[in-house]
Amino acid sequence: MRKMPLCDCDVIHHEVVDQVRATMPDHADFYELANLYKLLSDTTRIKILWALHCRDMCVCDIAVLLDMKKSAVSHQLKSLRLARLVKFEKQGRMVYYSLMDDHVRNIFEKGVEHIHE
Repeated sequence: MRKMPLCDCDVIHHEVVDQVRATMPDHADFYELANLYKLLSDTTRIKILWALHCRDMCVCDIAVLLDMKKSAVSHQLKSLRLARLVKFEKQGRMVYYSLMDDHVRNIFEKGVEHIHE
């Protein structure tokens, strides 16, 4: 395995540092972004997002698809809903879940695209 090259000098490029600092979001934004990535680090939630990327589905269908209990799927969907990644719509006694919006779809598609590069 190749070692990462290290910078062997003490020169500070103040213009670069200042430019990046000026565009850097505040701490709360980084905290929320880290929480988003933590949420996306679970294989089960990624499988649920994949399913909802393909089509709106109810909890029962997702449970069958993933060979899980409905209660476990519901628990994961709640986490995804609280993170504003999925939404639901009641149709009579049925509740259908879908991705929240095109931003979520794009995040998911870009991730899949990246792993296949």
